[in-house]
Amino acid sequence: MVTKAGKNTHGLDRFFSSLYGKPVPSVSFFALSLVGTQERQSYPMMAEQVIGSEAEKAAARAKTNEKKAQPKTEKRQPGRPKGSKNKDKTRVELTPELARIKAMILKQLALTNGDILICHLALDGHFGNNNALQMAHPCGLCLISKLRHDAALHFRYDGPQSKYGSDRIYGDKINYANIPTQYLKESTSEDGMQTDIYQAILLHKDFAQALKLVIIVKTDLKTGKRAPVVLFSSDLDLPYDRLIEYYSLRFPIEFNFRDAKQYWGLEDFMNVAQTPVSNAANLSLFMVNLVQLLLRVFRQDSPDAGILDLKAHFRGRKYVTETLKLLPEMPEPILLDHIFATIAQIGRIHAAEPCPNTS
Repeated sequence: MVTKAGKNTHGLDRFFSSLYGKPVPSVSFFALSLVGTQERQSYPMMAEQVIGSEAEKAAARAKTNEKKAQPKTEKRQPGRPKGSKNKDKTRVELTPELARIKAMILKQLALTNGDILICHLALDGHFGNNNALQMAHPCGLCLISKLRHDAALHFRYDGPQSKYGSDRIYGDKINYANIPTQYLKESTSEDGMQTDIYQAILLHKDFAQALKLVIIVKTDLKTGKRAPVVLFSSDLDLPYDRLIEYYSLRFPIEFNFRDAKQYWGLEDFMNVAQTPVSNAANLSLFMVNLVQLLLRVFRQDSPDAGILDLKAHFRGRKYVTETLKLLPEMPEPILLDHIFATIAQIGRIHAAEPCPNTS
């Protein structure tokens, strides 16, 4: 989200800001990025503005009011209510948000045309639900996301079945305070904090299929307090360490937004019409990709160089180029290289390698 002080920007609304801790007047964008799993680098591919329609807002308000007005009822009897029917959990109606994301994914897959192998779709905990899972599967992608820390997960039932009725599917509900040790994959302790990582294939009654679960339980050895983190994937063959790594690779996307806001105008554009607003956002994210490619070459001589060093380098070269146009004669090539190298270092944070002596 990008804060806006005016009133005429296309798509202006109140979106939640984690920095302010409340909804603020702003415009919002959803970005789709390709993340390299080996180099751990994110590349924004496309961004679309998020615009909440009046129908969506009215539906959200009605749902909130319904929850508030719903009277407390007595706990119903265990078992399935009489007359209830099975529901096909693979057939869901996508929300406008999921429909927009699916359209972006299909467009991106068409652009790559199989040249880049894309297997997984990593989304944050907001999309840790069956609807998002059913959105990803028709695109040929396995979803990686996060569930609530107290999600109702069940082991698969493997006991004797009744002679009558359908087979029992759901077994015991998982107890996060006492997960069987047979599912423990890794345990470490550091600075009074113990981290246990469990892996299992579990069932959730809201999902249409079994899920690969990785449960990270952090325990404070002094107080005994436990804090579980529940990650999941629809890829049942994905090892637990890769699932954790792939979910953590969402974080470089935050760096993309940081750089776009700090260096390339995402926070400062003054456009108000629909097309210029979209162009401004996509141009700033394009600059993020361009600079990442330039830094690859730039860091061969200056391994610690960053964006400010790169900007100072090209600004210095621009100053030299404009100054040379005022001279009656061009300097000797060896002196010219020395001038470029010297002036391009002015304003840099990380100094480049010393220039060779041209005397």
